[in-house]
Amino acid sequence: MGGNYRLRQLHSSFPIPTINFKSAKPKNSYSSKKTSTSQNNKKLQNFSTTDSDIVKWNIAITTHMRNGLCESALRVFNSMSRRSSNGFVDEAREIFDKMPLKNGISWNGLLAAYVQNGRIEDAKRLFESKMDWTLVSWNCLMGGFVRKRRLLDARSVFDRMPVRDEISWNTIITGYAQNGEMEEARRLFEESPIQDVFTWTAMVSGYVQNGKLDEARSIFDRMPEKNSVSWNAMIAGYVQCKQMDMARELFEEMPSRDASSWNTMITGYAQSGYIAHARNLFDNMPQRDSISWSAMIAGYSQNGCSEEALHFFVEMQRDCERLNRSSFTCALSTCSSIAALELGKQLHCRLVKAGYQTGWYVGNALLAMYCKCGSIDEARDAFQEILEKDVVSWNTMIHGYARHGFGEEALTVFELMKTTGIRPDDATMVSVLAACSHAGLVDQGSEYFYSMNRDYGITAKLVHYTCMVDLLGRAGQLEEAQNLMKNMPFEPDAATWGALLGASRIHGNTELGEKAAQIIFEMEPHNSGMYILLSKLYAASGRWSDAGKMRLEMRNKGVKKVPGYSWLEVQNKIHTFKVGDTSHPHSDKIYTFLEEMDLKLKQEGYISSTKMVFHDVEEEEKVHMLKYHSEKLAVAYGILYIPAGRPIRVIKNLRVCEDCHNAIKYISKIVGRLIILRDNHRFHYFEGGSCSCRDFW
Repeated sequence: MGGNYRLRQLHSSFPIPTINFKSAKPKNSYSSKKTSTSQNNKKLQNFSTTDSDIVKWNIAITTHMRNGLCESALRVFNSMSRRSSNGFVDEAREIFDKMPLKNGISWNGLLAAYVQNGRIEDAKRLFESKMDWTLVSWNCLMGGFVRKRRLLDARSVFDRMPVRDEISWNTIITGYAQNGEMEEARRLFEESPIQDVFTWTAMVSGYVQNGKLDEARSIFDRMPEKNSVSWNAMIAGYVQCKQMDMARELFEEMPSRDASSWNTMITGYAQSGYIAHARNLFDNMPQRDSISWSAMIAGYSQNGCSEEALHFFVEMQRDCERLNRSSFTCALSTCSSIAALELGKQLHCRLVKAGYQTGWYVGNALLAMYCKCGSIDEARDAFQEILEKDVVSWNTMIHGYARHGFGEEALTVFELMKTTGIRPDDATMVSVLAACSHAGLVDQGSEYFYSMNRDYGITAKLVHYTCMVDLLGRAGQLEEAQNLMKNMPFEPDAATWGALLGASRIHGNTELGEKAAQIIFEMEPHNSGMYILLSKLYAASGRWSDAGKMRLEMRNKGVKKVPGYSWLEVQNKIHTFKVGDTSHPHSDKIYTFLEEMDLKLKQEGYISSTKMVFHDVEEEEKVHMLKYHSEKLAVAYGILYIPAGRPIRVIKNLRVCEDCHNAIKYISKIVGRLIILRDNHRFHYFEGGSCSCRDFW
């Protein structure tokens, strides 16, 4: 969790909305305007094309076939609005082959079925089996090649066409534009005898997709007529380039806006950090859809407004708007940010009912939520439920185990990943090296680092070298870490020097720490974390004067220390604490508990790590300053108000201090509880007087 994390009520608590999934619609200001659906559907359209109704389609097709009505059977097939199963295409081919007489409808229907199901080679063979195809069929095959990004094949079809219409020209122009070949797209555009609004819009979209806004605007301004797609494409271009003033200017000029226009602007403002502008547009939309709601949920989540994001998710459901994959993913991401595990579990139940949990898109978000909320066992279960895992699924599971300190398990998942045929990528190797670093597996980490180019074709980037510096430094191999930095093909950045500074603090190498810190200060003069780290190094060495100079230098340069906060979820509320906090309604009980616990800690042999206090004050005062750190307050509250037998999960926005780490180990033994603490670097599992990190963090 980064230091810039925001919560609305930092000194008390805020309620997490309990999701009520009943269909009752309360009065609120978010009512969407729904339009009634047509009642004039044809009989064939009464068949649903969901997977659960496949039997209905089979019965209909089979009935026609048994009665010798082959063309009718094919028409039933062609009437399907969704052909997601290749089994239907094979069945259609069987019908086609049995037909005694085949007409244009039969040939075109089968060709379209192949193309729409992505079976482009079958479509190509069918097309080459006869000569007298209609223009519709030529366009269909060319469009299939364009969708597959097979431009050479698409161009071959285009060049062989006996006649061409506007669809032919628009399809080939769009193909070149979408593949970034704008010079050829422009040449064809100028050559085209028919330039309708779709031809012009294809060029605008092509230039936008390739980041050429000036060319896009030039075409846009020359358009003899524009439709909403044209306007939206140009607006989207400005939004993608963060030019929100230009986007807003076009938006205001639009003669008629549709939902896509509003949604594009909302998304643009939200992604640019102007969440108030996004909310204003949302409130003034004439008609909202699921994309509008999802854009606002994502916007609030990305801008650190977790409470608002979760409330919007609840309001979306209450407004009877269908909860889509995007809204679930954004809500799960928000739960991850604030470690709201109980709400995350509620969302899990809801998405199971919606049938989304086995797909990789929502499945990966669910997996990440459990990992970041400190429930690694449930993360593993979510991982196993994803039917078709992609590289993100594997990376998330590996990274989850790594952050939880289970290095061996992370490497086991990595080895299993390799057996599935999914190729590791840059992110995979970062997670693997991080796992080795967290677990102190120097030899294995080095082997993975030096073999990843040979085994997986991955060239080590700066982030991989930084992981190795961290791995070597934490293991006390400071000289090896420095040599690696000298010989790597990149200039070290602040993160790399930060890894060396952190290792210097762990092993008490003040001279090396000073060197690393001074370089970081030149690169990032306002990085407060590095000033604090060097101050702690000075304090641990008894150099109080130098520690004081660091605080003075921070003040003179206007560097502000990020305040430390800890929070936990209890009964659907997030309770937040800062050091010495007395604003919580149960502060009296918390402080009484800690006073009593202090006596028990001393009896168990706990000694305060006063060297971590970088103020030159009396020892007794140092002990007092350490006693009421935010993570201790949060842990105390959890012990008091979370039922026995349940883990206590605490989140801190900064790295846990050495004294709190030591104290919580003792506390876990005294109270007999599992305490899981997530700081901004990793998870710590405290149980029975020890920590999963083995004091290696």
